[in-house]
Amino acid sequence: MAGHHDSVASEKKSSEDSNDVPTFHAENMQNNMKVIYYSRTFMSIISGVIAGILGFTSLTGFIFYFLVMTITSVGLTAKAGFSVHSYFDCWNRIILDGFLGGLMSFVLFWTFAYDMIHIF
Repeated sequence: MAGHHDSVASEKKSSEDSNDVPTFHAENMQNNMKVIYYSRTFMSIISGVIAGILGFTSLTGFIFYFLVMTITSVGLTAKAGFSVHSYFDCWNRIILDGFLGGLMSFVLFWTFAYDMIHIF
């Protein structure tokens, strides 16, 4: 019977230890990050086209980009049920990752749409 109590005690100890440290599955984290990057890239392209069509120039266009990325971050957080730590290891993943790559896509499509509509 002592072996049974030892195994029960070790199971309790291991279950208590597992509750202290959150564990993440690497493939799920990679998939979640892919969703973040695809969402940001898609929203950057769409917002760049909209900014170009509306004729935003200079600082107005960049403010529009920051506004769209803020709305995207809030939307992704809402999609995660506001429990970010269930899907990501930190808040920076959902708020900041893909931000600069999205900025490049935004500027590319912003200038393209602006040139097509307002210059040509």
